[in-house]
Amino acid sequence: MSKYGNLATALRSAIEHGTYAAGERLPTTPELCEMYHVSNTTVKKALDELEQLGLIARRRGSGIYVKSTSSLRAGRSDSFSKQMTGFTAEFAQTDVVVTSEVHDFAIVHPRQIVTDALGISREDFVYHICRVRLANDVPSNVEYTYMPLSLIPGLLEKHLYGSIYHYIEQDLGLKIGSAHRVLRAVLPTSDEREWLRVAPGDPLLEVRQVAYLDDGMPFECSKVRHLSSYEFYVVSTH
Repeated sequence: MSKYGNLATALRSAIEHGTYAAGERLPTTPELCEMYHVSNTTVKKALDELEQLGLIARRRGSGIYVKSTSSLRAGRSDSFSKQMTGFTAEFAQTDVVVTSEVHDFAIVHPRQIVTDALGISREDFVYHICRVRLANDVPSNVEYTYMPLSLIPGLLEKHLYGSIYHYIEQDLGLKIGSAHRVLRAVLPTSDEREWLRVAPGDPLLEVRQVAYLDDGMPFECSKVRHLSSYEFYVVSTH
């Protein structure tokens, strides 16, 4: 794991075990640097991650404070479960049949953007997955996903035709926690125009995501491009 990932995990554990109580101000950045022997940049990235998880809140001119863990725990499981259900679960209570077209499934060395997101090295191995998700045989989105083999072992092509998240939670017994997402509008590539059956000028909604297990470990770096008609809901506990 990266240095900031280690620090975020340590601070999260301290918060959840009451070392830093709800409403208490965290040590300053210089103090955290000295306590954990890390740089300002490492502290900033770790605090950004904790803020994304809804554990802390910044108060201008005052510092960074621990949020109420009682209200956080009461709301996190439902909010995060809705946020992190995945495409298959969106239609679980409907008659819609979800299928996949797999265009690539390979084991590769990660690019720099992936190593930074997952806290791994260029020498590690990751799955690279490219698949189109369909609802009642109508294309809905195309997914480009990287997951580390060390954390998600045994993933097979057969799992890609169903829910990868189901495999992670039910087969591997891991708990999916939260995600950091960035949204933007993009134009489709030539492959995406064919796969999604859209015209060259039709915009897509791109969602870049780094997803975390409930222990704060990043397990997925992905880019999903949705049809422009897709309604995306962001659930936050901030």
